[in-house]
Amino acid sequence: MRKFVFYIAYPLLWLVSKLPFPLFYLFSDFIYVVVYYLIGYRKKVVRGNLELCFPNKSTEELKKIEKAFYHHMCDMFLEMIKTLSISEKQLKERFVYKNIEELQRLEEQSAGIIVMCGHYASYEWATAINFYKTKNKGYAIYKKIKNQYFDKLIKDIRANLGTTLISSREVIPTMLRNKRDAISSSYYMISDQSPKKNTVKNWTNFMGTETPVFNGSEAMAKKLDFAVLYLKVEKVKRGFYEATLLPLAENPKETEDFEITTSFFNELEKQIRNQPEFYLWTHKRWKHQKKDF
Repeated sequence: MRKFVFYIAYPLLWLVSKLPFPLFYLFSDFIYVVVYYLIGYRKKVVRGNLELCFPNKSTEELKKIEKAFYHHMCDMFLEMIKTLSISEKQLKERFVYKNIEELQRLEEQSAGIIVMCGHYASYEWATAINFYKTKNKGYAIYKKIKNQYFDKLIKDIRANLGTTLISSREVIPTMLRNKRDAISSSYYMISDQSPKKNTVKNWTNFMGTETPVFNGSEAMAKKLDFAVLYLKVEKVKRGFYEATLLPLAENPKETEDFEITTSFFNELEKQIRNQPEFYLWTHKRWKHQKKDF
């Protein structure tokens, strides 16, 4: 059955990816109406997250953010599909790295690099960085999908950007193997995931709430002496993004425990408070709170 669904869906996704951009975003507007008004996808989660993070905003203000978020989410999902057929030239015009030289500088100084980013703006197109003149082999970490056919589709889509996808279980073995074999590598990690309740060890104040966080990026950076960058992605206008690479730690072994992780969440929070509509509010980020432990 899963195979059948995939073979039905794939041609439709490919056709959507081939739409000219004006029609492509018109289709996204239609999807927004379906997702927001007809299906109401995760509205309860979105509203709960917004109310928790912005307790001083009025109902009208929160509603405005909510609608803008759903518009953006539909755009971003379809932009991932667009990757099936988008050209390198088009993507480099639409996702611009403002200071690629920062990555190139650290590639010369560090055995490896960890790039931390959040569910903000366009994390799907971020691995377009491999279209630039970078020395390191690029890896993007993703969560494996149970349907093996759609899992392969996601890998093929993102591989079109020149990055090797590895699952979260493959991260540590890949890092250790590349370090041993002296293969210079960069690892792109979405680092604001919510850990499972039985694995929670670390907390930080994120958006005004004590929030459980993963510390894996920092731990591996210290263990392997990899430099750490924050990928600050900003949405300039519809379909266009700019990214800035901000150093979090050039010498991670010299930092205090939890310093890198805290710096990452501070940078992410600044972006969210500035333009909250571009964060992934459907994500159950605050499903675990300290009062429940």
